[in-house]
Amino acid sequence: MPRVSQDHLDARRRQILDGARSCFARHGYEGATVRRLEEATGLSRGAIFHHFRDKESLFLALAEEDALRMAEVVAEQGLVQVMRELLAAPQDIGGEHPVHSLATRLEVTRRLRTDPDFRARWAERSHQLTQATTARLQRQRDAGNLRDDVDVKVLTAFLELVLEGLVSHLAMGLPADDLDPVLDVVEETARRHRNQS
Repeated sequence: MPRVSQDHLDARRRQILDGARSCFARHGYEGATVRRLEEATGLSRGAIFHHFRDKESLFLALAEEDALRMAEVVAEQGLVQVMRELLAAPQDIGGEHPVHSLATRLEVTRRLRTDPDFRARWAERSHQLTQATTARLQRQRDAGNLRDDVDVKVLTAFLELVLEGLVSHLAMGLPADDLDPVLDVVEETARRHRNQS
């Protein structure tokens, strides 16, 4: 039997992730049945679960992928930029339709509330965004750009809470075209204000 190349395996894994992302966005975690995952990916259950142990592992891989992409944006441009890119339709930080990444994030939030096993598995993977935000804020503080009267961990928590609020706002389908000035206020809140003479 011929060996399958790593490139082929990587392409198949990407095909599964892309199809599953669309399926989870459309049907939610519970509604993304194996049959629907097969239809969305164009692959059999055997092919899907050859790459991922189970549906939860597949969903976690998507959520982790989103968190890593967001952490990369945070490291370079900050968490407020992640929020700005969530507002920028039709593409989000992953280059996909914003509904897909938003749906993944909402499903993570829901499952964290209702599923202790998922919460334990997600805890192992969820630190990238917080670490990237804290590191970025510390660099900004060291450069003299960030206010120094509030602990960096407090500013990190503040920005993460704003992100969660924005995600909820978007999930409810509320208007988002006037939120850029709100994000300006969020950004300004974290900046150091030098005395003007």
